[in-house]
Formats: sequence, structure tokens, C-alpha cells
Amino acid sequence: MATPQDVVVTPGMQQYIDHNNAYLAKRDRYIREVVKKWKFDTIAVHGLYTVEDAIEDYQGAIIEPIFMSSSQAYRDSDEMAAALAYLIPTWCYSRIANPSTYYLEWTLALLEGYGFGGETTACSTSSGMAAIMTAVQPFLVHTHKSVHEPRNFLAVAQCYGGTFQQFNVRLAEERGIECRWIEDPTNLDEWARKIDENTRFLYGELPSNPGQGFFDVAKVAELAHAHKLPLICDTTVATPALLRPICHGADIVVQSATKSLTTSGFGVCGMVIARKNLVSNLPNDAMKSDFASYVKYLPNRDFGPNLHPMQAIMTLNDVRTLRSKMDLLSQNTMKVAQWLEKHPRVEQVEYLGLPNHPRHELASKYMWLVDSEHDACYGGKRVNRYGHLMSFCVKGGADKARSFFDNLQRIWRATDLGRIKSVATIPAISTHQQQGESGRKLAGIPPNMVRLCVGGEHADDTIGDLDQALSRVK
Repeated sequence: MATPQDVVVTPGMQQYIDHNNAYLAKRDRYIREVVKKWKFDTIAVHGLYTVEDAIEDYQGAIIEPIFMSSSQAYRDSDEMAAALAYLIPTWCYSRIANPSTYYLEWTLALLEGYGFGGETTACSTSSGMAAIMTAVQPFLVHTHKSVHEPRNFLAVAQCYGGTFQQFNVRLAEERGIECRWIEDPTNLDEWARKIDENTRFLYGELPSNPGQGFFDVAKVAELAHAHKLPLICDTTVATPALLRPICHGADIVVQSATKSLTTSGFGVCGMVIARKNLVSNLPNDAMKSDFASYVKYLPNRDFGPNLHPMQAIMTLNDVRTLRSKMDLLSQNTMKVAQWLEKHPRVEQVEYLGLPNHPRHELASKYMWLVDSEHDACYGGKRVNRYGHLMSFCVKGGADKARSFFDNLQRIWRATDLGRIKSVATIPAISTHQQQGESGRKLAGIPPNMVRLCVGGEHADDTIGDLDQALSRVK
């Protein structure tokens, strides 16, 4: 983080700095010697909230408190001056940070970094779209070469409709920053061909929403780094329970935590998780050293997209059982997908778990239920899991798809995904409507495609609802 250059450190400020340096050293030692040795589930349940924290500071509360306060008070002017110069840990104002958001960020940083040898940090945001904005904007600044400096970035065309709009409209059309769409992300030559001296980052979503796009994370990261560029991955559908791109060379992960991370559906939340010392061709050492902390305390301090403390704790509470939920939802989805691919009124099923899917082998290389090799029920072996999102095309075109959709009785018709309740939508008329026919064609989204996110209901009951709705298609 950048400390104002004109700050004069007084003896009183130095006392606070020394005290907090000792606190940070103790916390780092705790992470290194204790937390990093835990399994994924233990980290998800406890994060960095300790018994010592609870007893000494929060009257023994075993669940992290919700700090419903707009600002932090300081003991004296020395502590305030040190805090606002970012010389000691602070939250000062809830637009910038809050103790509740810290607990969420610390936990998600550890989960996304599970199995990674380096350090990770996180910044929570008010939504998944705010997380994407937070992740990409710092790489699109002018480098003072010229106000007309050309800038571009690469992004996979198979992506969420809101991502397409942010890149295609807000960045390309409104700001003149070129988005070079990757049509086949499994083709490394296409990635390489579209990189030039003005490229700022590479961006990919996997598995993609709704078309189940995928790419080789390690190879794309290697290509990006060869050009001194960061790789940013959106793994909202997979979550760190199934895929952790940072372990495979990616620099930044974005999550719409609204979705799979928080199956309850109680609110909206986004996350940016980054490894320290990421790769970038920009001359910004503070940003590269600790990207997530940099965006939290500087750009996001000024733009104001950070998260509310109430939502932070609700999200954190959902995350505690993440691995078991993703296991359940994945198994349910596999059963539904296997049933749908045999149905005479379904012409195509997109689910990476199906052995005949063209990207099944590639996805199987990366998508594993974390720590499954430690579960007795899986015989000490790692097991593949492919998530809760799938899509399929109803035979007969858009009208037939809408007839099926309108006849659903138990599956919810909504644009949401990752819920504990099964939810379906027609992307062409909802999540991807605004990008237009040409944009949908680029992303491989036909008008008769239905996106289905299978929930925690018994798979037989979900299949029963699909069966009755398909049987009533006229």
C-alpha cells in the first residue's frame, strides 16, 4: 500500500506501529504454523477467528460478530495518523473496510490459496460484477505514454452476460479499450495470436456460464506470464472446493460469491482473490506486490464498491459447509445430466461431467473435490466433481424451450444460480439477452438453450419435474 510521502512518523505513532507489527508477525506465524496445516473444511469453518479473539475481544462469541458501525474510533491523534497513512492495520470507515469483511476475506484468501505455496489475499465487493471491475480496472490505466494510448485485453467469449456487457460496452464502446474475444479458449494459438505490446491481461471463465466452456489454466497462465501479463479467472461455478486456478499459475480469481459460495441466496457479494507478487507489465510495484490489498485500500476506497458487514458474515456462514455442498450438488447434477442426454426431446446436453463432452478430459484434469482422497467413502482416492451448472437444448427451437420452461412446477424460473434450490432460466431471454443475437452467437448460446442449476433436492424429484415439463411440450 502507498503511504503518503509527507507523513512524519512521531514517537507516539511509532509505538502503535511497533505494537501492530508484533500483532501482524504473530498472525502470520499462526497462519504459517497452524492454519496452513489444516484441511480445507477446517479452514472454511474457522478461518482466522480464534478462541483467543473471541474471549479477549468479543465476550466469547463463537461466531464472528457483525460490526454494524460506519467507522472506527482511535485512541488518540497518533493512532489516527498512523492508521490513515496505512502504517498500521485499520478499517477506519466501512466504505473501505470492516472487521466483519476482514474475516470473510481472510477465509476466502486461504481457501483459494489452499495447496498453493505462496501467499494470497482477498478483497470483498458488493457484487460479482463489482469484483470483475475491481480485478480488471487497475490494469487498464494510462501509463503516461499518451492520453490516446491503445490498450487491449483478451477474454473468452463464453462468459456470463454481465461480463460480456462490462467488457463490450463499458470498456470497449464507452472507453475505447479493445476487448479481443477468444472464441476457442482451448486453442493456445488463438490466445498467442491476439496478444501484442498493448495487451494488459488475459481473462477467462471456467466452467463458463451457461455453455460449460473450459481451457487449460496452466498453459494459458504460462503464455500470459511469458508476455509479462496476468491471468484472471472467474470460477464462480466451481468455487475453490472444485478448482483453484492460483494453484495452477493464475494471478487473480474473481467470484460472484452470490452464487455457489452462498447457496442460501440471502444476498449479493463478490470476491477478488490474488496471489502476492503477481505478473504485470505495468510499473506499479504496490499493485503487483499485494493486488487485493492494493485495490481494497486505494481504488476501491475511492470508487466505493466494497461489501456491507452484514452480508460479509452471512456469506462467511454459507462458506463453512462449501465442500460438502459442492459434492452433493455435483452428484445430483451428474444424475440429471445423464438422464437428460437420453431424453428424446433434448437435442444436446452441456455438462463437463459427461464422458462424451468434448471438454470432459480437460475439465477432469482440473476439477476435483478438494481433499476427497482423505474421505473414507471415496477409498482414499481423488474424485472428479463438475459443479451444479449445466445447460441443454430442447428439440424444436425457442418456442418449444419456452413451453418446457413454463411447465416447470418445482424448479424455480429465475436468473439466479448456485442455490440450494434448483433454478432454471433461458439465457437468450434473460442473462444474455442484452448482448444481442451476434453476441450470443459468438458465445454459443442458441435460443432453445435452457440453463439448469441443480440444487440439493433429491435428484429423482428434480428429474420428475423435468420429465413432466418435457412431456407437456407441444
